[in-house]
Amino acid sequence: MTKTTLLAALAVTMLSPASYAQPVQFDATLKAHAQLPAQTFVPAPADAPYGLSMSGRFTSGKRVETPYGWANPASGIAMPFPGQPVQGMSGVRSLGDDRFVFLTDNGFGAKANSSDAMLIFNFMKMDWATGKVALERTVFLRDPNRVVPFPVVTEHSETRYLTGADFDPESIQPVGDHFWIGDEFGPWLIEVDAHGVVLQVVATNPSGVDYKTPDNQFVATPAAGVAVTGVNTGRSGGYEGMAQSMDGTTLYPLLEKAFYDEAAGALELIDGKPVIRMLEFNVADATWSDKVRYYPLDDAGNAIGDFNIIEGTRGLVIERDNNEGDDGREKAAAFKRIYLIDLERVDESGVLEKIAYIDLMAIKDPGGIAPRGTVDGVFTFPFVTIEDVDRVDETTIVVANDNNYPGSTGREAGRADDNEYILLEVADFLKAE
Repeated sequence: MTKTTLLAALAVTMLSPASYAQPVQFDATLKAHAQLPAQTFVPAPADAPYGLSMSGRFTSGKRVETPYGWANPASGIAMPFPGQPVQGMSGVRSLGDDRFVFLTDNGFGAKANSSDAMLIFNFMKMDWATGKVALERTVFLRDPNRVVPFPVVTEHSETRYLTGADFDPESIQPVGDHFWIGDEFGPWLIEVDAHGVVLQVVATNPSGVDYKTPDNQFVATPAAGVAVTGVNTGRSGGYEGMAQSMDGTTLYPLLEKAFYDEAAGALELIDGKPVIRMLEFNVADATWSDKVRYYPLDDAGNAIGDFNIIEGTRGLVIERDNNEGDDGREKAAAFKRIYLIDLERVDESGVLEKIAYIDLMAIKDPGGIAPRGTVDGVFTFPFVTIEDVDRVDETTIVVANDNNYPGSTGREAGRADDNEYILLEVADFLKAE
């Protein structure tokens, strides 16, 4: 970071944001519920390396080649298993007519255990009346033209399918007939065509500042006792949400965690409160804007789950704690919210105003629509990672969980979470001013 940039960054931290009113809470009513069973798999493509025909070999901390030779202690699910699990919904866009594109995350949660998890996104059709999910088409990401600037797991194959040891995809935006994907490892922006072929991989360097997480492929492991240099976002702190402007010309990648100022030796705060950076990216010429907005977290331990523009400059952001379950556990889910923001409503420091919110732990379900999770007319969504939100129509939004298959057990202790998809009636929330 240059001296000028550093001074500017430090100056920002000393500015006091405007005195915004507290965001108003609105009710959300469950309109429909659908689910895809946790143990839903697709076969690897015929031209993929043979090793990708089975996944989950490395989840125990060592190689396990015997099918179903090791059981996950949280859920009891046996691994490795044939095929690729359709799990971990980490980004969504509504396509209309009850169809959605859902992005699957990196596999099993880390680089080291996901080299046999293939990177995919899926087109899904919801039958809200029956609660069933139709998997229309799976797109596998691949790099046959050697665009990715670092070695990938399948480097020496012709097809070069990508895995969760290469990228951690967390957000997706269709732009024309292509897709832009936000990655958490780099963080990188990845453009792919309709068939999943990588067209470009863009490093994050607005204003000449290189954003890098500890998982960035060009971060060198230091010697013992030597601090890591050049890292300014935490592990799992790259892009989690990424919205696009209504005209499709601009992307707004949003980090999951606070930016680390290496020179100052501290996480970025504004007026003493934790914030995370929202950047701007011009799609047409693949360049970064110098503009940075700041999303204020309610608590330093919170993270964001998804971000989509729904109208004009208004958008929805999921903010959540890192706990799961509502059944009396010691670390039970407590903070699971969706906030309404407006990109034009920022203070002099660039901090966004939180206009309104809904509580995903207090969803009204007077008709008992949900198959599980409703008590005394109140439905909860107690998952550790809720990573999908988008508007479906003027009064309705879709929300879904990343079930971290097979380890998360938010709905029921000892049972792997399914992929749950809900429609929420939130007319007043979406109109909040």
